[in-house]
Amino acid sequence: MRRDPVPHTLDAAAVRDWCRLSLAALGQAREEIDALNVYPVPDGDTGTNLFLTVESAAQQVEAQFSVGAAHGDDPSLESVLRAMAHGALLGARGNSGVILSQLLRGIAASVGAGPCDAPALRRALRRAADAGYEAVAVPVEGTVLTVAAAAADAVEGLPQAAGLSVVAEAAFEAAGAALALTPQQLDVLGRAGVVDAGGRGLVAVLGALADAVSGQSPMGPLALATPVTTPRVVVLPAAAQRPHVGEEPEGPAYEVIYLLDAEDEAVPQLRARLGGLGDSLVVSGGDGLWNVHVHVDDAGAAVEAGIEAGRPYRIRITHFAGAAADQSAGHPTHTGELSPTRAVVSIVQGEGLAGLCQECGATVLSADPDRAPSSAEIAAVIRVAHAREVVLLLNDAELRAAAGVAADQLRDEGVRVAVIPTRSPVQGLAALAVHEPARRFDEDVVAMTTAAGATRYAELAVAEGESWTMAGVCQAGDVLGLIDGDVAVIGPAAEMVTTASTVLDRMLAAGGEMVTLIVGEDAAPGLADALVAHLRRTNPVVDAVVYEGGQGAAPLVVGVE
Repeated sequence: MRRDPVPHTLDAAAVRDWCRLSLAALGQAREEIDALNVYPVPDGDTGTNLFLTVESAAQQVEAQFSVGAAHGDDPSLESVLRAMAHGALLGARGNSGVILSQLLRGIAASVGAGPCDAPALRRALRRAADAGYEAVAVPVEGTVLTVAAAAADAVEGLPQAAGLSVVAEAAFEAAGAALALTPQQLDVLGRAGVVDAGGRGLVAVLGALADAVSGQSPMGPLALATPVTTPRVVVLPAAAQRPHVGEEPEGPAYEVIYLLDAEDEAVPQLRARLGGLGDSLVVSGGDGLWNVHVHVDDAGAAVEAGIEAGRPYRIRITHFAGAAADQSAGHPTHTGELSPTRAVVSIVQGEGLAGLCQECGATVLSADPDRAPSSAEIAAVIRVAHAREVVLLLNDAELRAAAGVAADQLRDEGVRVAVIPTRSPVQGLAALAVHEPARRFDEDVVAMTTAAGATRYAELAVAEGESWTMAGVCQAGDVLGLIDGDVAVIGPAAEMVTTASTVLDRMLAAGGEMVTLIVGEDAAPGLADALVAHLRRTNPVVDAVVYEGGQGAAPLVVGVE
């Protein structure tokens, strides 16, 4: 819970919460949004594109907080909003991602140095909607633009006394209502029986904003104790939930998207040039940096137009028909020959854990305790494994969305990827212990998943501030014992051994034959030895194994099999 149950202004911490909640919501809805994608091109990637766009925004925001922590202070609201918009601009994918980046830029420009209270949020939502329309060469109703405008219109009609959370909630509800009407506004949506995919993504982002300012965000001072697992659900009319099937792309053959360093004065001519080459033109940005998106038949001419205006880079060209054909036929596009062997990729924190997984034959992605790995980083380490079959062990529940995006990318490249959603490194170790490359792929995945599921897990965490938990109120510095992700025990900072013993006793009350203890870098001296001695006194038939994990996020991780 946030310090103020109902904040009156949007601060930097709330923007950080907004990014994290948006990423969680888009991750949960990604496949649904991909299935809704019939306009402007039915290539089924809008959900993935929006996720990658917000993922880039969230990384830039986290970087601001890392810089602030290094200097002993918190970043300003203005710097965090600008980072969010800048990150979205840099990472924008697809038509909807570029538009979303422009909406966020409009909010950042409107709020400025703040404060962002209820009246300021109203103005920001209007500025965002206007900026979205300005970025699109030929605005079309029944799209994400319509949804953004509906949210802005709704909050302008609220009583002047309405607070920040009321404004945010009204924007979310109005956006959802507008989304449900999009099939009536755009014929292609009506024929397919779906709502607009980009609009659906914006509703998820606005829902995350409402949660972030409601005072009930699960991303407050105790993120470890209360992870985001249940983003709010958007209920759509039944006719609007049917996924599209196999529509052939119509219109231009290529999607061209690139970042552009150019003077603002050069952009009107660029818009005119690209508008004559194709459609779905969106140019977002400003102050010398732009994100350009267009659908054309002559991809080279679209890039040349960018060269005339400035310096284009990060150029991505997608052949719609070719990409669809490769996906449907399962044609591999992975560069180089893939090894016929099977690989296991494990994401862990700490040198000790990384070394342990490598000894077990896994390819390891070492995660930073302060920043979750991106989908691009996960995809990169899967490529490093260079195998035709890959089993991915997440060891963290919050990585499911990013891992899903990475797995889809590699599948398109001809790699068979199975994601085992292990929630703790002890579950990952249990899965590795039964891995057998000689088995059929599906059988191996089932065996590893079963072993992980049979391992109950717990960990110790240190509270960052005062907060409500399932075990009561904790204070900054308290030691928290989390069992299967929920806070079960709270103890004072000086009694880490006692708290850990209580956690262990509660876990073994349900039975168990073997205990695994993974010791982190911030563990109390002698913690593991004290716990092993406690086990010998209370459960002498239970075996125990201790590893020096070196993880920074949790002083102790416990597994019971």
